[in-house]
Amino acid sequence: MIVSEIFRSLQGEGKNQGRPCTFIRLAGCNLRCAWCDTSYAWEGGEEMSVTEVLDQVWLQNMTYISITGGEPLLWAEEVLELLKKFNLHGYTVEIETNGTRDFRAMQPYASICMDVKCPSSGEKSDLSLLRYITPKDSVKFVVADDEDLLYARAVMAHYEIRGEVFISPVEGADYRAIADYIVEENLPVRFQVQLHKILGVK
Repeated sequence: MIVSEIFRSLQGEGKNQGRPCTFIRLAGCNLRCAWCDTSYAWEGGEEMSVTEVLDQVWLQNMTYISITGGEPLLWAEEVLELLKKFNLHGYTVEIETNGTRDFRAMQPYASICMDVKCPSSGEKSDLSLLRYITPKDSVKFVVADDEDLLYARAVMAHYEIRGEVFISPVEGADYRAIADYIVEENLPVRFQVQLHKILGVK
């Protein structure tokens, strides 16, 4: 697999926000979201074996791991092998995915955070995958404007989502307006700003 970086930080978003975490960022993505903040991971990176990744993670000395990208499920076979190894050693693992690749094989070993792409991204997720989200998983809508909020609301109305749902503003969006909309419409979500952006860390 091609690895963009492995590093320690705080989880900046999702249900584990604020937890110390080892991030495994895999290179390559099948989407080109307009507001992507990790476009450096679209290309480049270093080829690493599963064993080499395991060794790097072990040196980080943390028990919570986030596998992200890019789109990590482009490397599904290697990721699944990693997950099985992590499971044997008692790690807690979350996979952040753009919702274009089937993640069911990963669910026995990791929680899934499916990032549903809204209109402002210029891309689309496979919404049929929402049926496979379980209570231990989560769904995230990154929103920039009213159109994105209306889209998120329509998706939630059409699909039963069994995991927790987050709405996260794009950096620079009108946070207050988005928060006000959630309150006014009583959306069944948690509003969440990206902690890592506030702290100025990865």
